[in-house]
Amino acid sequence: MRIGVLDIQGDVSEHVNILSSLGADPVRIRKSPDLENVDGLILPGGESTVIGKVMKERGLVELIMKKKLPVMGTCAGLILMSENVDGGKGLLPLLDIEVKRNGYGSQRESFETDLNIEGIGQFHGVFIRAPIIVKVKKGRVLSQYENSPIIVSEGKHLGMTFHPEIFGDGRIHRMFIDSI
Repeated sequence: MRIGVLDIQGDVSEHVNILSSLGADPVRIRKSPDLENVDGLILPGGESTVIGKVMKERGLVELIMKKKLPVMGTCAGLILMSENVDGGKGLLPLLDIEVKRNGYGSQRESFETDLNIEGIGQFHGVFIRAPIIVKVKKGRVLSQYENSPIIVSEGKHLGMTFHPEIFGDGRIHRMFIDSI
């Protein structure tokens, strides 16, 4: 299975390494033609405004929507996938959720914690200037932190407010691959 990893910002190499370890064929996505023949796409963390601007300039937004690719988004990737962001329309409205950027605070308020994720069990999550999911309209909440959803699946899409790639644990990536 060929899984693209958006290569604009974020932990691209970490996602690529996890996908390789799971037997997938990772492809770095920089331009529209790179999306040919991929079965799914991962949108890593980073700065969502910058990532979104570059995606629009390179024609990636329209092509992702046209191809109806399954997408997994982490942190900024989740923001990009959300229907509503800070009261406005999201860029790739693939998850019918509302999010608030930097919901837990600034860089100083970044943290790590152990989570319990449905279908996975214990998982160590890293929250870096993480968004908060304030409302889930559709989809399934797979885990919460302090009564706020932190990982949501809807159809073949998966979004989370934290970074699952940092410690090399591939169980969430496996969940995404298996959903495709």
